[in-house]
Amino acid sequence: MVKGVPGLDGVVELATVVRNGFVESRHFGMAVALSPTGAPIFAAGDVDAVILPRSTAKPLQAVGTLVAGAELDGPATAIAAGSHTGEDRHVVVVDQMLAAAGLDRSALGCPADRPEDEATRFRLIAEGIEPEPVRMNCSGKHAAMLLGAVVLAQRNGVAGSPAPGASAAHYLDPAAPVQQVIQSEVERLTGATTDIVTVDGCGAPLLGMPLSGLARAFSRLATATPGTPDHQVATAMREHPEYVGGRGHVNSDTMRLLPGVLAKGGAEGVIAMATQDGHAVAVKVIDGNPRATTALALALLEKCGADVTPASTLRHVPVLGAGRPVGEIVPSI
Repeated sequence: MVKGVPGLDGVVELATVVRNGFVESRHFGMAVALSPTGAPIFAAGDVDAVILPRSTAKPLQAVGTLVAGAELDGPATAIAAGSHTGEDRHVVVVDQMLAAAGLDRSALGCPADRPEDEATRFRLIAEGIEPEPVRMNCSGKHAAMLLGAVVLAQRNGVAGSPAPGASAAHYLDPAAPVQQVIQSEVERLTGATTDIVTVDGCGAPLLGMPLSGLARAFSRLATATPGTPDHQVATAMREHPEYVGGRGHVNSDTMRLLPGVLAKGGAEGVIAMATQDGHAVAVKVIDGNPRATTALALALLEKCGADVTPASTLRHVPVLGAGRPVGEIVPSI
């Protein structure tokens, strides 16, 4: 365990980057695996330390939008809980969500971006289409938040609910009714208060939570009672993994290869997964690099007794030399 280094207390080595047998780099952080009862099966580092979950929190936020009143079908629920890659099929769903709220793309408060999907990105560049907010990987979450905000305003009889062309600031304020509902649901799922409120890269409120609380939330989603918003989010992610990520996205591939597993990563080296029976894991790599996170999460699921062999290709992250594998990123846990 690293001691006495500012910002690194409670952090342990999670993975090494090995090139031609030489350890080139090391990733440190925290990792936890919980049983369905919430009891720790494995812990590395201070797993109760508060982290910023980034996009790993999207499934929790999606629950909040449903509780706020957003009516979402399967693909829309999955894209609200996901970080889509900006493919045309993703844009279609986001547009439908906005239309259901009586809004258009101008209401989105996320930044303009190009698609993460390479083929779509190159095609749009060739067509001369500039970056757009709807192609940003968080636009599904924002559309769900907007829909929840509109429903709450209508339910509460609030005049001046969001309209096409209106400023997006109303729904991104942490004090906005939809964000208050989301915060309440995040606290319920994690079992922790959210004393740290920051701004995510997409502009939405981002709530700090213990790493163990993040794992606990995924366990609760995975085992939720049918008919609840929690169950709706989990079911949508399992049935529509292509809307949680997209073509070739590692989260989508994980859920496709391991049916029943929930998987969601986020920026700055965060990831969480849960099996259908409620075993759950979460990882935070302290240097923010995500290249080892999926392999680490799968290693933790294996510690829980899960059969992850169908996803064995995702457990091996090659280190390349001249375009060929000359080493591997190796979990240390």
